[in-house]
Amino acid sequence: MDLRDKKIIAALQEDSSLSQRQLAEKVNLSQNACWRRLQKLNESGVIKGSTVLLDREKLDLGLVVFMMVKTRHHSADWLKAFRTAVLNIPDVVDFFRIGGDYDYMIKVITENMTTYDAVYQRLIASVELDSVTSYFSMEAIAEQRPLKIY
Repeated sequence: MDLRDKKIIAALQEDSSLSQRQLAEKVNLSQNACWRRLQKLNESGVIKGSTVLLDREKLDLGLVVFMMVKTRHHSADWLKAFRTAVLNIPDVVDFFRIGGDYDYMIKVITENMTTYDAVYQRLIASVELDSVTSYFSMEAIAEQRPLKIY
């Protein structure tokens, strides 16, 4: 990946709705050259798709919760069941296996405490967990920032 590919990626992170012509102009390439590079970035998996950023407040999704999960189970079968349970909860937007005091971190975006409690109840009914600690966001200072392209 060269500097022009990185410029394409940076431009798309800023605004993925750019037309092919607008993108080519922004990165100083012909439309054909830009299209070929874009195709290669897609085929190689560097670009996984494109999305729209939504204002969660305007969608009445004002509660952001970080669930920190500890477990005593680490078998492949338990992990498969746990992953399935978490990924089947639509309110879950991010899910990580982490190092440190906790084993997993789950980011939930939902309407309010009642809908979060339903998420929590659904999760603990699905698999055995050692502990779940929830942290509630009071303010999003920086959210969904573009990746730094080196």
